Amino acid sequence: MNVKNHFILMSYHNTRMNKQIYSVAQNLSKEALNENRGAFFKSIIGTLNHILIGDLVWLTRFSQFSERYTTLHRLSNFPYPKRLDDILYSDFQSLQATRKEVDSLIGSWLKNDTEEGDFHNQLQYTNSQGVISRRDFGELISHLFNHQTHHRGQITTLFSQMQYDVGPTDFLLEIPDTHTYIYTKSEWP
Repeated sequence: MNVKNHFILMSYHNTRMNKQIYSVAQNLSKEALNENRGAFFKSIIGTLNHILIGDLVWLTRFSQFSERYTTLHRLSNFPYPKRLDDILYSDFQSLQATRKEVDSLIGSWLKNDTEEGDFHNQLQYTNSQGVISRRDFGELISHLFNHQTHHRGQITTLFSQMQYDVGPTDFLLEIPDTHTYIYTKSEWP
C-alpha cells in the first residue's frame, strides 16, 4: 500500500462524508441544529464545529513539518480556536462553506505538497496544554481522519434518531475495485 495514495483516498472519503452530512443538516432548522442532543459537543452544530476545530488544529501543526506545505498557508484565512468546544461558526451556511474549503485544502495538500517519505518521519508539536510530543507523522494524519470519522458517527446516530439517512458511509466506496467477480451461491467460499 502506498501511504500517500491511502491518505488521498481518505481525503476523498472525508469530502464525500462531509457532503452527505451537510446535505442532511442543511434541511434542519436553526433550533434543531443547536438543540442539545447529548452528544460530546452537545448539538449537531457544536459537533460540526468541533470536527472543523480538530482539522484546523492538526493542519496547523502539520504545516510546521515542511516548507513544501505551501497549501497549508491558506490556514491563515480561518479563525483559530481557543478551545475544543468553541463555536467558530454559529451560522450554518458559513460553517458549510468553510467545511468545503478545508476539505479542498486537505485534498490539495496531500496531492500536491506531501511526499511518500514524509509519512515515515516524526512530527514534534505542542498540544493545547503546552506539552511537547513527538509522534509518527503518518499516524497523526490517520488520527486526523479517524477523529472526523468518530464524530461524524455521532452525527449520523443523531440523524438516524431523527429519522434521517445520510446514505452509505463506508470507506470501501473509495477503494478502487481492481477486479469484480460475482460468485454464485454454490461457489461461495
